[in-house]
Amino acid sequence: MLIQKPNDISPSEITSPEVYRERRRFMQGMGVLAAGAALGVAPNAHAGIKLAGIRDSVYKLNEEQTPYKSVTTYNNFYEFGTGKSDPADNAGRFKTRPWTVTIEGEVGNPGEYDIDSLLKLAPLEERVYRMRCVEGWSMVIPWVGFPLHEIIRRAAPTGNAKYVEFVTLHDSRQMPGQRSRVLDWPYVEGLRLDEAMNPLTLMVVGLYGEVLPNQNGAPIRLVVPWKYGFKSAKSIVKIRFVEKQPLTAWMKATPNEYGFYSNVNPQVDHPRWSQSRERRIGEFFKRDTLMFNGYGDQVAQMYRGMDLKKFF
Repeated sequence: MLIQKPNDISPSEITSPEVYRERRRFMQGMGVLAAGAALGVAPNAHAGIKLAGIRDSVYKLNEEQTPYKSVTTYNNFYEFGTGKSDPADNAGRFKTRPWTVTIEGEVGNPGEYDIDSLLKLAPLEERVYRMRCVEGWSMVIPWVGFPLHEIIRRAAPTGNAKYVEFVTLHDSRQMPGQRSRVLDWPYVEGLRLDEAMNPLTLMVVGLYGEVLPNQNGAPIRLVVPWKYGFKSAKSIVKIRFVEKQPLTAWMKATPNEYGFYSNVNPQVDHPRWSQSRERRIGEFFKRDTLMFNGYGDQVAQMYRGMDLKKFF
């Protein structure tokens, strides 16, 4: 846990009674997870635990949500295998507690947060986002989390911080997919600092009002809804603020196919297939892919003047 002396804490960081009570109810649920881990119970057995005190959000789509079963059994999470059912099949005994996230690099306040400390940073809220996979399928998912900018504000990036790098857990004993060479582990992703600060960028700890299942990136993951899904790193253990653009896992593996930005763009095809259409899971017919996955009003200004075919 990150320890601060009382005189290091500004009034703006003091939790209000309302937020404290909401967080207390949530932590009671998370305490069940900790108890289960201590008893040797498979952590994923608690994936159905409801999260209390979740606030509504303005970021909610008026679209049919993808069924919970599809969201939790049709996944890309190569740490547990390359098949869509592999994460659900192989992540059941993945241990998500104890868990810490290290904040480091070009920041004034580096440190190590345990998962409970992170969950106290801001009220949890439910946001229903479109999610688009680079392979051409999409979902609508009700995520539960808090904005990434809450972490960034407390980290206090220096003037040298231009990018944020995310590193996921590297543990081939628990993550059998890491025994393969499909990627150079650990999984690394990154955002430009202004992208990370955007209000849409979310740190997620749950979905459908429940604790995040292992196969969906427990205990904490990133969600960036205007980018292809692989940008939303799962099971994060390190957030690093850096001056130079990070070399991400997929850029390192196949740089001609996966660029740093990876914005959803129907006008820029993957070298092996078109991105102009997509298949929403649960639907038979394809639909047109939306620029920035439909979030252009919130994010397009960040890319004004950029050649999005060059910076793909």
